Amino acid sequence: MSRRTFKLPSWLPIDPYILALIGTVVLAALLPASGTAANVADGASTGAVALLFFLYGARLSTAEALDGLRHWRLHLTVLICTFVAFPLLGLAGKGLVPYILTPQLYSGFLFLCLVPSTIQSSIAFTSIARGNVPAAICAGSFSSIAGIFLTPLLAAALLGNSGGGLSADALLKIGLQLLLPFIAGQLLRRWIGGFLTRHKKVLGYVDRGSILLVVYTAFSEGMVAGIWHQVTPARLGALLAAEAVLLALMLALTWFGAKRLGFDRGDRIAIQFAGSKKSLASGLPMASVLFGAHASLAVLPLMLFHQMQLMVCAVIAKRRSRDPQDEIRESPGTLASGPVAQTRVGVG
Repeated sequence: MSRRTFKLPSWLPIDPYILALIGTVVLAALLPASGTAANVADGASTGAVALLFFLYGARLSTAEALDGLRHWRLHLTVLICTFVAFPLLGLAGKGLVPYILTPQLYSGFLFLCLVPSTIQSSIAFTSIARGNVPAAICAGSFSSIAGIFLTPLLAAALLGNSGGGLSADALLKIGLQLLLPFIAGQLLRRWIGGFLTRHKKVLGYVDRGSILLVVYTAFSEGMVAGIWHQVTPARLGALLAAEAVLLALMLALTWFGAKRLGFDRGDRIAIQFAGSKKSLASGLPMASVLFGAHASLAVLPLMLFHQMQLMVCAVIAKRRSRDPQDEIRESPGTLASGPVAQTRVGVG
């Protein structure tokens, strides 16, 4: 009698990193950092995020970015989806308070609507779906840069006191942690850009490691402050349902809206993946600055949405990859095969 082995579907992105994120939350619950250890963890996470954005800057070719500006309609569409459509849907979610979401969870729900798009996963999914990969690279990068300015401003305008307000100190911290390292990376790209091209895994390790540090620090602060008793399983289930509706609406808006605007298949794929997702790498450090001790509750919706978008977009990308070849060839920016098509989904 032959033995049958259980095999997960090939489209299901069960990544060990998801387990690492869960393990980090459990570790923070059991052994939260406090006192001197908390200061060390906070300093380490701040340094790791700064290094991450330094590498982002060093990786992005200035010539590539300038060339991407020619496709300004696509990038403008992604920015509108990220910083206009998402926030409007987040504001509409106010009707879920207090019957479905608590005020604290709603603040996190609205915050996730304000953070920029991903970079790595947008590129990976666009490549798998045989879309316009160069456009996805530029769109994700432009969104991240714009988010350094727009996310704090939107948080100040829409979250008010629940987001800690927008002070000069908060702007300075975000600028020093995200923008300054990015600019430094751009300035030094001439000397280290080649190294990053040859060792692409370096960015992935820093990307994932920095997020694990920020997650541990944020959830440790929440445990020490004793705020986790406010979350019940029923509330978490309601939050997941609300986020599923949010993601479905944005996936439909980016796909059919791009078609209505006259974009070809490759551009529509780039718009859908870059315009419907949110970045943990950018959102977590901003939340830690804007929300302080309540950052763990604020980033919980973003963490859940991030995992949901990875799984759903993996299914969509796989289905798009099976489109007829003649339809794929109609898109001039399409990358149908090659090394980029094998890109592993990053955190973003």
